[in-house]
Amino acid sequence: MYRRLSLAILLIVALAAGFAGGFYYKNSVIAPSPVNVPLVNKDVGQPNGLDFSLFWNVWDSIHSNYVDKGNLNTQNLIYGAVDGMVKAVGDPYTVFFQPKESQAFAEQINGSFSGIGVEIGLRDNILTVISPIKNTPAAKAGLLAGDKILKIDDKTTDGMTVDEAANLIRGSSGTKVSLTILRSGSTDSQVITIVRDNIKIPAVDWKMLDDNTAYIQIFIFNENVDSEFKKAAQEVVKSKASRIILDLRDNPGGLLDSAVNIAGYFLDADKVVTIEKFGDGKEDQFKTQPNGQLKNYPIIVLINKGSASASEILAGALKDNRGVLTIGETSFGKGSVQEVEDLPQKASLKITIAKWLTPSGVSINENGIKPDVSVTMTAEDIKANKDPQLDKARELIKNIK
Repeated sequence: MYRRLSLAILLIVALAAGFAGGFYYKNSVIAPSPVNVPLVNKDVGQPNGLDFSLFWNVWDSIHSNYVDKGNLNTQNLIYGAVDGMVKAVGDPYTVFFQPKESQAFAEQINGSFSGIGVEIGLRDNILTVISPIKNTPAAKAGLLAGDKILKIDDKTTDGMTVDEAANLIRGSSGTKVSLTILRSGSTDSQVITIVRDNIKIPAVDWKMLDDNTAYIQIFIFNENVDSEFKKAAQEVVKSKASRIILDLRDNPGGLLDSAVNIAGYFLDADKVVTIEKFGDGKEDQFKTQPNGQLKNYPIIVLINKGSASASEILAGALKDNRGVLTIGETSFGKGSVQEVEDLPQKASLKITIAKWLTPSGVSINENGIKPDVSVTMTAEDIKANKDPQLDKARELIKNIK
């Protein structure tokens, strides 16, 4: 994982997209391999009791009967078989990377690319915008959380993985990419052309509302969020604020330990923030450290369908531990942990190994956090510079003690 206890979004978040979750890194021996070689190790590693004859029957038939046998690429056939097996798992976050893809994936984690600043994921097997990052080309071009991406330039996204889409969307600063999107409530698609740029993501911002309400926005849980939130919290304490609205809308997540750290500002020490549950039933709990700087402030949390990963963990922790009121729309539902394992021939496998639960034991994955007060915000609201979700929070925060 790039763990720092991370739900790391690989910074693909800022660059093009590609929802992650937690990441572990598991190393193995990497050996170079030529492309066209005789098949070796045919029987190595086969599980007991499994009839694998179908695979070899097809393999032999292709090599015996295919009209252009000279064009067959042994290595590509193996990669294709492995890729098909991994896709058959049915988890959009479990992905096999061929060597070139594996190298690109590692570079994405290092955050060294430019892009459009949008987080994407699969919703009902359709490539979907999770959230455009504030002040990025994607946000300025008008992309909205929930937009379905039908095409990237002239390529259909039908059957495309998140990582494949991220590779197509990402690109050099100053170049263009066109996304054909279908917006919720509309029957007609539209094409949005976006100029890629170097992405700088703000982590935290705050201001005073209504004389006594501190309005704190967390845009992403990146490497800067801890220091920026600490500064904001200190300023809030020194201000006239007597209550807080915490805005986690369109926050695609990020580092788990930052979500745990920030939860500590609002909760007593040793409170469960999230539970990591593995396939074998093992569970690990992540708890708050002593802080509590903002725990006595009445608080409302804003979420929407662009709130994901670490932002869902924070919202769930505040809701379960303090009964904090949540307003907006059901969050995205990204609550799984991926391990990245290096494979021979410089390939790699990103595989889901665990799921995140709220302190009360509810799975975040696919379920999301459901708001206590449901308030939708339409494209028309955005165009008219209206924010009914924030308006509702401002109304209700006055009555919370």
